[in-house]
Amino acid sequence: MTEGRPALFPTVARIWRGRVTRARADEYATYLYEHGIKPLERKAMGVQMLREDGDSETEFVTISYWESVEAMSRFAGPDPMQIHHLERDAEFLVELPKGVQVLQFLHSHGRMDRNGD
Repeated sequence: MTEGRPALFPTVARIWRGRVTRARADEYATYLYEHGIKPLERKAMGVQMLREDGDSETEFVTISYWESVEAMSRFAGPDPMQIHHLERDAEFLVELPKGVQVLQFLHSHGRMDRNGD
């Protein structure tokens, strides 16, 4: 980030993964969007919610994009690797995730906003 100006592009991504039973996947997708994604939309430079349906389980992946680790820490707390479960995660998730990944961007190309924003 240039002093006094926000970064134009993210430098880090924070990745969370969680699995639910296939029977509760639609319900969890709505819950995750309302309670997990919407708060990120207000804080992160960008956020994506992905879903893969299997025969008996569905995996959700949330990727949030940040201008810096410091910016991410302002949202996630002093340790951005520490996971913060949503209030009802224990009810939905097959297993509570033990952590998240924080990855640095090395290269990025392309336009990916399918919502046109």
